[in-house]
Amino acid sequence: MFTTTFGKFILTFLISMVPVVELRGGLPYGIVSGLPYGLAVTAAVLGNMLPVPFIILFIEKVFAWLREHFPKIDSFISSLEKRAADKQETVDKYGALGLVLLVAIPLPGTGAWTGSLVAALMHMKLQKAVSCVFLGVIIAAVLMTVITKLGIFAFF
Repeated sequence: MFTTTFGKFILTFLISMVPVVELRGGLPYGIVSGLPYGLAVTAAVLGNMLPVPFIILFIEKVFAWLREHFPKIDSFISSLEKRAADKQETVDKYGALGLVLLVAIPLPGTGAWTGSLVAALMHMKLQKAVSCVFLGVIIAAVLMTVITKLGIFAFF
């Protein structure tokens, strides 16, 4: 299934939805697997953005439910919240641009999932948060396309 263009598109989309991996893993996979750049970017951006509104709207309720039903993972949830709070300083300092940059910079601990968590914990309005995360994802897609393309040329 994943040998067709459609299959590669779907796998790129799915990889880009995974926390930590996100677009930074999905997009290079799509490009290296032979998807045309436009399709690879589209699949990666759509996959990376799909969880965003759900994270912003529901993550605090999900965390509360998890703490109530699975108290042993409270420390894990607290560590996620602490990492997001640490990133929040950037957003507080630079406003919406800070959130865009937090999502756009392809480094560990950044990305759409982290940006969405920060926006949720800051109680940012959904439209503003999604717009900032989307712009950051687009910038990340451009950066990752260039990095991947340069990496491919380094081997050929």
